[in-house]
Formats: sequence, C-alpha cells, structure tokens
Amino acid sequence: MSNSNPADWVGHSEHCVDNLDIGHAEQVAFSLGDPAPVVGAALPPLWHWAFFVRSQPYESLGQDGHPHRGGFMPPADHRNRMWAGGRVDFLQPLRVGTPAERRSSVKGVVEKEGRTGKLLFVTVAHEYVQDGAVCIAEEQDIVYREPSPPRLAGTKPVPQAQWSETVTPDAVRLFRYSAVTFNGHRIHYDLAYVRDVEGYPGLVVHGPLIATLMLRAFTRAHPEKRVRSMSYRGLRPLIAPTPFEVAGRSDAADTAQLWAGQDGTLAHSAEIRF
Repeated sequence: MSNSNPADWVGHSEHCVDNLDIGHAEQVAFSLGDPAPVVGAALPPLWHWAFFVRSQPYESLGQDGHPHRGGFMPPADHRNRMWAGGRVDFLQPLRVGTPAERRSSVKGVVEKEGRTGKLLFVTVAHEYVQDGAVCIAEEQDIVYREPSPPRLAGTKPVPQAQWSETVTPDAVRLFRYSAVTFNGHRIHYDLAYVRDVEGYPGLVVHGPLIATLMLRAFTRAHPEKRVRSMSYRGLRPLIAPTPFEVAGRSDAADTAQLWAGQDGTLAHSAEIRF
C-alpha cells in the first residue's frame, strides 16, 4: 500500500451531473432485456447506477481496468476490488430526460483482518438530486482485498421462494452492462485476466446487475407495490455462464426478502421495504 493513510480520505467529495438522456436509457433497457422508457417516465429502481458516471482517460486506469485509487477513493494498491453491498432509500423517482446531479462523499474507511488477508472497507454516501429534491439516498460498501483465491462455494441453501426468475449471464449480457455503466473492471469481460490474475474460473457477474435483477423480479411479481428502501449484500460471486436465480418471498405486510442463488446456494441477499 502507498504511504498515504486511507482514513484521510474520509470526507472526500465528488459531484456529477447527468441529463438522464433518453438514448442512454434505451441502451440500459436493452442491456437488461426491458422495454425502453419514454421521456418523462420514472427511471426504474436501481437504473441510476448506469448514469452519473465519471469518465476516465486510459492513463488513469489501473491494471484491473478501474481508475487508479488515490483520487476520490482512497489508495488500495495491488488489491482486488469487490462490491460488498449497500443501502438505498427511494424517496421519489428520477425522471428520464430531466437533468439531475449526484453528490457523493467518502463516509468511512476501515481496515480489517480477514481469513485471506487484509481487507479495506470503504463506505461511500450518495444523494441524487433532481429539480431541487433528493430523489435517492444511498450508501455503498466497497471492499479491497489482498490478492487471494476468491470464495466461490455457497454455504447456505436458498430459501423457499414465492417468486423466481432464471437468468443466464452470457458474455454479451455482461459486456453490455459493463458498457452502459462505463465499467472497465476486467473481471466482467476479460476471461484471461479473470482466470490468470484474480483466480476466478469464469467471468464475474456485476454486483449492481445482480441487485437490479433481484429488485426487478420483485416489481414484476408485485407491480402494485412501491419500493421504499433496499439493503443488499454480496455473499460470494456469481460466475458466468452458469444460470442463476433471482427470487424472493414476503412474509410481512411491508417487507420482503430477496436473493440470488446459483447451484442451490445463496450468493446475494437483500431486504426491501415497500
């Protein structure tokens, strides 16, 4: 790691504007296999992750395809990046075709010792503002781990589902989602890199894509419900091209449990309130 203290990054901020362009919204829709929205329509839940992206020139990228750390995010030299989870409050919909802005800050930086080495946990807070109102407030948990064999096997069986959809994460689907999110992380499209450098047996499905599909399965099964919040956690990677299930159940009046499973065991989990 560099000589900089990662904790010094707490409070670092970033600002990004986006017009929520209808053309890009159509590309996001087709990457997910959904109908394209129209101007003025509510942006579907979690689609905001495909907008408000800060572009970077090639010389600003690291070996893994992500921007070099030490700018907005703290330094984490020679560590592998993972999307660990987060929490989202849906206050009101963002509207397609109307300018909006993202206000972000590093909320916390903590280093821990895990079974496979040191882990640097970074929590980033975001607010998405449109027409002067905060529409979405969220926190994202990113973890940087020392190079080590990834955990691939599940330990808990998937619960009994009340609704379920099967997803086949082929290379084209992963590439298109990387494209619409301008995500250069090579684990999602570079098979030689992901196998030889990071030690996965195949391409890794994006954490944000998994969360989006879990929530979409709920909204398809319950079109009358308005989701108010979501907390989610990645338990282990999902590896392409093996199909996986996005499913859930609701045993209470205003909450539901969501998950993604592969080969019968849990990989990602979430709780939503509606």
